Amino acid sequence: MSLNVCEQRIYDYLQGHRDEGRHWREKIRTAAARETDERALAGRLDIELWNYYEERSAVVADFREPSIRGGVRRMSMRNLAELLLRTWVDPRPRRRREPTAEAGANNP
Repeated sequence: MSLNVCEQRIYDYLQGHRDEGRHWREKIRTAAARETDERALAGRLDIELWNYYEERSAVVADFREPSIRGGVRRMSMRNLAELLLRTWVDPRPRRRREPTAEAGANNP
């Protein structure tokens, strides 16, 4: 999975700042425990991660300098959201498919 420049900046920042990383890890785990629809959750995290990027760009040099040069334009954070969900949240058990009556009738 490849991340865009803004996603990579957040990912690197979270890796280098333990308190921030821990905060987001817990936030994502808590959200995943409440939300059963992973697509909806990734969409919501996309928005929250972008809001975080904008907030950080006002106070953190790593975020501020690129935003000064090019301005802050909305970029997708969906790949980052999906990556963090995969790496920080335990996989959910998949539902087993029940054999249909027709499948059982065809096998003697």
